[in-house]
Amino acid sequence: VAAGMFLGILFLFYEKTARSPLIETSLLFRNRTFAFSNLAALINYSATSAIVFLLSLYLQYIKHLGPRESGLIILTQPVLMALLSPITGRLSDHIEPRIVASAGMALCTTGLFILSGLQAETSVEWLLFALVVLGIGFALFSSPNTNAIMGSVSREYLGVASAMVGTMRLTGQMMSMGIAMLVLSVFIGKNPINPSNQEAFLHASRVLFLSFSALSLLGVFASLARGRNNTIK
Repeated sequence: VAAGMFLGILFLFYEKTARSPLIETSLLFRNRTFAFSNLAALINYSATSAIVFLLSLYLQYIKHLGPRESGLIILTQPVLMALLSPITGRLSDHIEPRIVASAGMALCTTGLFILSGLQAETSVEWLLFALVVLGIGFALFSSPNTNAIMGSVSREYLGVASAMVGTMRLTGQMMSMGIAMLVLSVFIGKNPINPSNQEAFLHASRVLFLSFSALSLLGVFASLARGRNNTIK
């Protein structure tokens, strides 16, 4: 993860001086709204993408639920996001996207912090509550943040902006899973989850969710730091 971040920074500076760059770096170095909105997206996906992975393991190995029941519980978050995203997207047309997206990131932080108290005795209802908070947070963040990114560039850069959104999403997902696998390997090694190491798995999950909530909190500040839209002509 650290090596990837370092190489990514080197790549950006190389692109800045390249004759035919893959990325229009002026959008990152001259456009505050574009840069911080993408940073907020990267942090959001880095902090949240491993949730499904961790909760699926928790529900099946700790709560002893089947794959179907576990999937239906976890489905709460994406269903809420899908239902609310069109509404929050329209909301960001009337209220500054920075405010709406930052509120969404704050809710994601809250949901992750709730999950950081995960125990074997934690009720399914409490998990559903955390997933509802996360689902609303995702909906408030995702569409308005994309709206801010696309609205911060002129028409000729819309393709580049859209590609950057996808890049931040995929990079964040990889970082999230990389962090999760690193921490799990430290706590339980290469062993499958079983009764003898369930407590170690729970401890690793709490460490991860607490770390992700701290990372998400940084995302709130990144989201607020974007300022008002500043379109490059």
